[in-house]
Amino acid sequence: MTSRLLFCLTVLVAMAATLQASLLESFPAKNQDRILKEPIVEEINRHPNAGWKAGMNSRFSNHTVGQFKRLLGVLPTPRNFLENVPVITYPKGMNLPKQFDAREAWPQCTSVQTILDQGHCGSCWAFGAVEALSDRFCIHHKVNVTLSENDLVACCGFMCGDGCDGGYPISAWQYFISTGVVTAECDPYFDDAGCQHPGCEPLYPTPQCVKQCKDENQKWGNSKRFSATAYRISSKPYDIMAEVYTNGPVEVSFSVYEDFAHYKSGVYKYTKGDYMGGHAVKLVGWGTEDGTDYWLVANSWNTAWGEDGYFKIARGSNECGIEGDVVAGMPSTKNLVMDPAAGTEGHASS
Repeated sequence: MTSRLLFCLTVLVAMAATLQASLLESFPAKNQDRILKEPIVEEINRHPNAGWKAGMNSRFSNHTVGQFKRLLGVLPTPRNFLENVPVITYPKGMNLPKQFDAREAWPQCTSVQTILDQGHCGSCWAFGAVEALSDRFCIHHKVNVTLSENDLVACCGFMCGDGCDGGYPISAWQYFISTGVVTAECDPYFDDAGCQHPGCEPLYPTPQCVKQCKDENQKWGNSKRFSATAYRISSKPYDIMAEVYTNGPVEVSFSVYEDFAHYKSGVYKYTKGDYMGGHAVKLVGWGTEDGTDYWLVANSWNTAWGEDGYFKIARGSNECGIEGDVVAGMPSTKNLVMDPAAGTEGHASS
């Protein structure tokens, strides 16, 4: 039974990866075009009802359409993966603020304040999960810990998808329960040449799972941190707001179109361009700007993109599916040793 299940999962992952690859190759001529286009910028900035401003983001100054698509690593989640995943709702009557920003609510949490860069690897599904879990360790256990995207991308395997070629956000959280994830100090997200992210070269392959800390004095098993739960949040904006307000940032997935690469400021709503793929990010708050309700979201494309790495997207209308696939989990104390004096982690005993 187990071998048959593993075979079926492997086939599903292969099919999803093949679908992703076929989408990337659907329009080979267009895939060689530059993703950033002045006519798109001009049209959006002239649009009286766009609600946001576009620009030539330096993050993608040399990217083709095909390379941009590679960053969008959310694969279609097999339906059976969600069968036993609880969906969280909240009782009505919570006094939620009209505006909320996790960076202001938890200023002591360094991970909440940080924008990362996934490079040229389609690892957004891993970044959104690892970033949100890191935040929640600080929020709930008062320890600043940065967890390893590299470990999740390299070692989760077919359970999570296909590494740099995409993955399933909910599976990342389930992996945190069963296997855990090491710290970034143990397994940092950069190559041996010292590049700060795998984007040094286009089409970075999925890194190998080595299960050994960079520092030989650290033990892989002792560096593991775990989640106690993995769940989805109802697609109702109230429930999403209540979850973030109560427990911290969550991972969300949404559909990306050509115009999104050009986002600079304002409240994003789809305006122009073809569908590029699915993307996972970390939702950190909400508010209202010029009469438009928005979600505040941290991206993983470094601070040279958007509003210093963040963006706002319309709230309450499921813009680009942003409210339809929200996942999270609660951090576990398993293997966690806290240093009360420093407010950071101590070392797990052997």
